[in-house]
Amino acid sequence: MPLNVVVGIAGGIAAYKAVGVVRALVLAGHDVHVVPTEAALRFVGRPTLEAISRNPVHVDLYEGVAEVRHVAIGQAADLIVVAPATANTIAKLAAGLADDLLGNTVLASEAPLVIAPAMHTEMWRHPATQANIATLRERGVTVVGPAVGQLTGADSGPGRMSEPDDIVAAALAVAGEPDAAAEVGREASGSPVLDLAGRRVVVTAGGTREPLDPVRFLGNRSSGKQGVAIAEAARERGASVTLIAANLEVADPAGCDLRTVSTALELRDAVREAAVGADVVVMAAAVADYRPATVSEAKIKKDPGSDEGLTLELVRNPDILAELGHAAHDGTLLVGFAAETEPDAGRLLELGRAKRRAKNADLLAVNRVGWASGFATDDNAVTVIDGDDTIAAELHGTKSSVAHGILNVVVSKLSSAP
Repeated sequence: MPLNVVVGIAGGIAAYKAVGVVRALVLAGHDVHVVPTEAALRFVGRPTLEAISRNPVHVDLYEGVAEVRHVAIGQAADLIVVAPATANTIAKLAAGLADDLLGNTVLASEAPLVIAPAMHTEMWRHPATQANIATLRERGVTVVGPAVGQLTGADSGPGRMSEPDDIVAAALAVAGEPDAAAEVGREASGSPVLDLAGRRVVVTAGGTREPLDPVRFLGNRSSGKQGVAIAEAARERGASVTLIAANLEVADPAGCDLRTVSTALELRDAVREAAVGADVVVMAAAVADYRPATVSEAKIKKDPGSDEGLTLELVRNPDILAELGHAAHDGTLLVGFAAETEPDAGRLLELGRAKRRAKNADLLAVNRVGWASGFATDDNAVTVIDGDDTIAAELHGTKSSVAHGILNVVVSKLSSAP
């Protein structure tokens, strides 16, 4: 069913990507009206927006007074999408300000509102922005992204606007058009969206830290990007997602039940609790194999009169994935990760197969890591090993695309389960 869709565009460099949002909605058969801010027109021209939307573009709050345009556009809308939504626009929406046509349109509408944040990482992480996002979510606003990736200039991190097809798919799903959303999802990633609707998915992400004393710890270089990408992808596909996060270095994903931990033992307890009744458990966190036998209550100091080193006694942490795998987990699909530095592809695959058998995981994603690969990067390459040790998928690209590839395998396994 064709919808009357308003696309609001705020004044950020990502405004050029809004053209893709408008185009996708028009091609899907919807009547699209673009409402940019004056700042947005500094980044993308009115003629472009009118040509792509096939409708006049209005900016001035005081035009069309006779037709009460400042409220009429919002009243007629079935769906409003703001992409990009800058920190300034998000703040104005949270405060209910209406000093421009876009603000009036949103306030005058009862239609679902979907926003796609886009800004520098520091702006996204600022407590004011996070508070504004929380306020909007509490009011029922759907927040798509932001993604992690290259920003303006040399910056990279959370704050990149989600891709247009992902925004459109999420917006149409919110508007009650699952078939249209699935079609957009197929075009964007080769797989349908909402195929995890009604499923409960647990994901672990990040790297555990084992304290030596109040100021030091043993840890690893995992940023949590891949685990967060899996949680976001599962949420986008309709799942109810619990994310168990260990010391993330990326923004918390929206729409997930977030549970924060630090050590391997804390993660173990959180997983045991969350895994009960889950359809899928994805163990993407990098968990420390060892922890100090004792933790000093005070900072460990060096002896200024000695050149002797420091000897630490370490004890093994429990293998959480193996514990889950060898316990009864009928009805729960268990997905493990194995990070290895093995340079030979054949040997890497054999290491992954051996780990899958040892841990009794239903699927295991093995990837090569190193000083400049795997951890804390935007891209990844994994081989997914099935329960019979065959290769279920070979994936490479952004961590978001890898996440969807892994979930494609998961959905296939769930569909074929008795």
